Amino acid sequence: MTERYLFLSHSHAFGPFRVGSHHYARTLASSGAEVVHLSTPVSLAHRLTGRVDRDSLATLPRGPYRDEDGVVHLVPRTFLPVPYGPFRADRELARHGLASDFDAVLIDQPLLWHPSLRRVAKRLVYRPTDLYPDGVKHTLQQRILDASDGVVATSTEVRAALGPLTVPALVIANGVDADRFAAPPTATEPRPPVAVYVGAFDGRFDWTQVIDWAHAHPDVRFVMAGPGGDPGADLPPNIELPGSVPYEALPTLLHGARVGLLPLSDDPLNAGRSPMKLYEYLSAGLAVLSRATPVIQSDADAGLYTYADRSDANAALERALAHPSPNTAGVRRAAAESWETKAATLRAFVRDLPDR
Repeated sequence: MTERYLFLSHSHAFGPFRVGSHHYARTLASSGAEVVHLSTPVSLAHRLTGRVDRDSLATLPRGPYRDEDGVVHLVPRTFLPVPYGPFRADRELARHGLASDFDAVLIDQPLLWHPSLRRVAKRLVYRPTDLYPDGVKHTLQQRILDASDGVVATSTEVRAALGPLTVPALVIANGVDADRFAAPPTATEPRPPVAVYVGAFDGRFDWTQVIDWAHAHPDVRFVMAGPGGDPGADLPPNIELPGSVPYEALPTLLHGARVGLLPLSDDPLNAGRSPMKLYEYLSAGLAVLSRATPVIQSDADAGLYTYADRSDANAALERALAHPSPNTAGVRRAAAESWETKAATLRAFVRDLPDR
């Protein structure tokens, strides 16, 4: 009998970023499961305030959209943002004629919680991807934990922040689509002195550190790719801001660089992050430079270098630039972190949970 999974995720799959729920959905669907991926609704308030611009809105399907892997995506549209407006995933599914009888619901977006989710699946699994120390998400997270049959956290820090649990729990760090990011086997020449970052520019990103690196290493190009990358300050000429790069174009961008950057700020929420970019950088043959966290620690043999603060950040960058290029040891390290392996572990965990 075909298994059916419902993912309730914080992010849709129609922008420049891919998150863990997208990869789990793709991998499970490719192995024969029926998968629905429902993401945070786009509200009228988001549209009117410009948080979702007209061009981004135009990329979003109206109603269910089945992708080439067989995943059915649903990006609801609402009047008010969740959880301030009435929204229930089961009613949204029914409105579009989608059956709401799943083997498991996997929720990583606390804002999508509603008690009715207990009625749409045999098992409810909370998959926290971030730290929620306070606020609305903290409150909703506790309600999810009270109702869940199991928990799958993305890092040991995220798991520890949940406190004692009365249900089975597992830590599965984010993985990588290694084949997508692999460089051509003929690309064996050392990469040029280019350091690249791909991702969001928010309070977790340390612009000051990047600017310091650029001043200290004028011979290195720093390519900072992502939406809204302008820090509003004069930048050194060796910092480039190409803007958003489509997910399909990321491998080409990474294959032209030598070092992948994770310049994390001192925001305490960075402590629990399991950034997918780490393994994507390694898969693409880059050395990686990151600020050290409880989750991200140095592994020089694999080309992963960390720094504690500004006092050793420049020396860490020099070590990363000097690492053999392409980083074949890093490619091997990343190969062990495939989404196929992660999905198999997740699937086995969910299957072993008792039906409620």
